[in-house]
Amino acid sequence: MTAPMPAHAAGQAGGGAAPGSLTGYAFDTCAAPAQEVMDAWRLTSPYSGIGVYVGGSNRLCEQPELDADWVSTQQRQGWHLLPLWVGPQASCSAYAEVMSSDLATAEQQGRAEAAAAVGTAGALGIGRGGTLYYDLEDYDIGPDDCRQAALSFLSGWTRALHASGYRSGVYSSIGAAITSLDFAHRVSRGSYAMPDDIWFAWANGRSDVRTDQRVLSSEWDDHARVHQYAIDVVQAFGGYPMSIDANWVDVGRGSVAPRSRPLCRGVDADLRRYPTLRTGRSGDAVRAAQCLLRRQHVTRAPITGRYDARTAAAVRKAQRRLDLPDTGRLTRSTWTALLARGSHPLLKVGDTGSAVLRLQRALTAALGRPVRIDGVVDKGTARAVKAFQRKTGLSATGVVTPEVWDALT
Repeated sequence: MTAPMPAHAAGQAGGGAAPGSLTGYAFDTCAAPAQEVMDAWRLTSPYSGIGVYVGGSNRLCEQPELDADWVSTQQRQGWHLLPLWVGPQASCSAYAEVMSSDLATAEQQGRAEAAAAVGTAGALGIGRGGTLYYDLEDYDIGPDDCRQAALSFLSGWTRALHASGYRSGVYSSIGAAITSLDFAHRVSRGSYAMPDDIWFAWANGRSDVRTDQRVLSSEWDDHARVHQYAIDVVQAFGGYPMSIDANWVDVGRGSVAPRSRPLCRGVDADLRRYPTLRTGRSGDAVRAAQCLLRRQHVTRAPITGRYDARTAAAVRKAQRRLDLPDTGRLTRSTWTALLARGSHPLLKVGDTGSAVLRLQRALTAALGRPVRIDGVVDKGTARAVKAFQRKTGLSATGVVTPEVWDALT
């Protein structure tokens, strides 16, 4: 059974804890990209997370960009960092530095690697409460001594991280360390400390965290998985191409919907359709419209559910503010602008909050079809964003930029 992270760890985790909670896309690449690349990909790519090779004796790339300033800048801009440590590999592998095949020695080596990783993470500003992932590349899990030594090593890694207030993660091929960990958890539960998260390489092209018969336990079902589903692909965003591995991340608490509160007491503004309204109409859609007009400080008239002269006058006032035709009819464009009006944050898959609720309502009105209104940008919301971008002549990225907000409002 997984050794729990010390109770004090979560309380002392600062803003530098990584990766935090995310259900969305991440990429990893050999060396940390330059800032102009990170800026361009933040604005134009679907990715919200990045795997960063912070250290270890088998790390392949130099990291001229990686320092505490780089880390703090990415976290400040909204990136979720997944720190990777690449130390000694399996005893039966062909790497330059391998772990011992002696179980006790391997366990101590795992503890030593965790101590080194904690020191490096702390120096980079990756705080306690964050998850550090050990990169254990593909190896033959058939030989007992090699498989068991790797499990002992990873057990030492996990125990030492927990003692230091960090969470433990393991990256490997789904058929190597991940299969071995799953089998050990099911068959000899308690013999080894299990990692908090697993990150499995399985290039099946599916952006999800579903596994097959190689991972049968439910140990990592509760927002504790990362799936590397595409390997060594070249993608370009904002004019900057990179060779990357693509991942689907579901860690932390996942993307948790905000507590939904009615915009006005007793009024449901989350409609499946926002119809055109004019004088004489009545019903729930009118009540939602009157609620929006009050929330936007266009009127103080009571919410009656009847589209009367005062409602029409308020709509005309709102239309003048929004630079829309002054008709007094609540058209699709008026609905959209009223629903979207507010702050204009950058949003992509995995983001949550009240701005997402505004976005989803506005997309429902703009597209004339239901978009799930739950406060979480999921793949469905991103598809709706792309549809709206195509409709308005914007580049169909699925990323909600200020240009998208401007088109909505």
